[in-house]
Amino acid sequence: MTAAVSPQARNFMNRQVRTVTPDVPLADVVTLLIEQGISNVPVVQREGERSLLVGFISERDCLEHLSNEAFYGSPMPPQTAGTVMRKHPVCVDPGTELFTLVSIFVHHGYRHLPVVDADNQLLGLVSRRDILRALDEFYRQSLREHDQQHFPPDVHELIHHRFLMKGR
Repeated sequence: MTAAVSPQARNFMNRQVRTVTPDVPLADVVTLLIEQGISNVPVVQREGERSLLVGFISERDCLEHLSNEAFYGSPMPPQTAGTVMRKHPVCVDPGTELFTLVSIFVHHGYRHLPVVDADNQLLGLVSRRDILRALDEFYRQSLREHDQQHFPPDVHELIHHRFLMKGR
């Protein structure tokens, strides 16, 4: 019996990701987060069919910039996704394995991380909940494999059960 293989980000990342471009006004980013019930949004630059990740905006970023704008007055130039985003966000590769992701999330407090390929094209997002779900599935599978290895079914009971079922 082989041990369960730890899944990679590509196995459980969210591929249906809402994005914005750098020119989107801050107010529209806030509206998107609220209306879609999401806590962050990647900022992408479109190059044909490709969406290259250039930044990342969280609710926290919006709170900071929107409150400053509301308290101190409208900044010049107006705030956009490009002026608010965190440039060079921490990203992971689609091949990043589960326990590496767990370590990153636990030790750095991230809620979401973009998944990008070698060319910085956005492929998806992984969240703490995605990782928790994948870890739970991995753990349960490991327990089942352990039980099968250490407590195999009693063949005599299976044969006896077969005759009972056939005799009816």
